Amino acid sequence: MAEKPYHGLDAAFMILHAKVIPGAKKTLVKQEGEIWKVYLPQPALEGKANKALVDVLAEFFGVRKNQIEIIKGLKSRVKTINIDTI
Repeated sequence: MAEKPYHGLDAAFMILHAKVIPGAKKTLVKQEGEIWKVYLPQPALEGKANKALVDVLAEFFGVRKNQIEIIKGLKSRVKTINIDTI
């Protein structure tokens, strides 16, 4: 199995809580305690930030986009996200 950038991806899935900051100057993913902060340049309009969030997290965690699902907070900056790792 290829090495992944986050050691917690050995399980079948991972739930993470993220605070999304749309309209940022650059894209950045960082963990602060149990909360992940994701800075996105896309605006929070018409789902653009949510789509960008899935794209960024897929690349960051080394999974396909269809393995990431926003399960809570589609219209909020604070989101609960499920990442399938199988």
